[in-house]
Amino acid sequence: MKKQFNRMKQLANQTVGRAEKTEVLSDDLLMIERRLENVRLVSHNVHKKIIMCMQGNVGSDAEKRHKKLPLTALSQSMLDGVGQLGDESLIAKMMEVCGEAENKLALEQSQHEVQLERDILEPLNQLAEVDIPNILKQRKHLAKLVLDFDSAKARYHQATKAYPSAANAQAMAAKVDTLKEEMDEAQNKMEICKDQVAADMYNFYSKEGDYARYYVLLLEAQAEYHRKALASIESVLPTIQSQQDKWTEKPAFGTALEEHLKRTSREIALPIEACVMMLLETGMQEEGLFRIAAGASKLKKLKAALDCSTSQLEEFYSDPHAVAGALKSYLRELPEPLMTYQLYEEWIQASK
Repeated sequence: MKKQFNRMKQLANQTVGRAEKTEVLSDDLLMIERRLENVRLVSHNVHKKIIMCMQGNVGSDAEKRHKKLPLTALSQSMLDGVGQLGDESLIAKMMEVCGEAENKLALEQSQHEVQLERDILEPLNQLAEVDIPNILKQRKHLAKLVLDFDSAKARYHQATKAYPSAANAQAMAAKVDTLKEEMDEAQNKMEICKDQVAADMYNFYSKEGDYARYYVLLLEAQAEYHRKALASIESVLPTIQSQQDKWTEKPAFGTALEEHLKRTSREIALPIEACVMMLLETGMQEEGLFRIAAGASKLKKLKAALDCSTSQLEEFYSDPHAVAGALKSYLRELPEPLMTYQLYEEWIQASK
């Protein structure tokens, strides 16, 4: 209690300039001290933001983390959908491949996050929450010891000044000796603590390159993760593209004629053959054929029916204008004209 009172009194005297203040740290150490708090603050903020970027449970192993990732949930949802759609569905086949790919991505992500936690987060946390706070704690302790020394020194000097005129010289001499011992003891404690603080500060400063290395490791880990993720995706793209290409049930409208014929193994495009056959049967006597527009909904329905290669076209026999409209629409939507760009000039010459 008395020591605390002496500290407060000495601090008050130093604040108003009535007492000298011992400076124990050099300019270099004072510069390092200022940097300590800044490094602690930015390291703490970076640590927090990296955690916010992670999608798994911090602190869990790769297997447990993998189960909680959104990509894992997406993968499971796709694989569950395969059973609902059936093996004959192209969507089901695509979902199966995608689901397995998403699961691989989730595994890569869980391993990546575990690596980040081990190589970056834990060292950053150690630096921001343990190493630097310990140095700053020692620095505060040193400040208290400096106050103790300054207080003991002030009391010793005050006693030595009063000693020559003291009434009881023997008692005053004993008091001076006691205060001298207190001052020496306080100085010794201060010097020991100062040496420890200086060593810790210099050690921190010498390791700044090691601390900066954490950010290199962060980018290297991210680069490796993205390389593995890309390789995982690229490995399944040929498979999924092959399944897409093999699927014969594709829209006829808007598809190149050559591609449509090759895919369906036909010599005449389905829309052309179906529309011509219906027109020959029911539409040859119809007035305004190919001129009078059909109902939009009827035309849309017929085009959709032809796109999915259905054979149930009986209802359209009674509407030759819809059939003619579908035929015109098919020819209009071909990526390349029926007469082809290559033969355009020859067709022009033939028409003259």
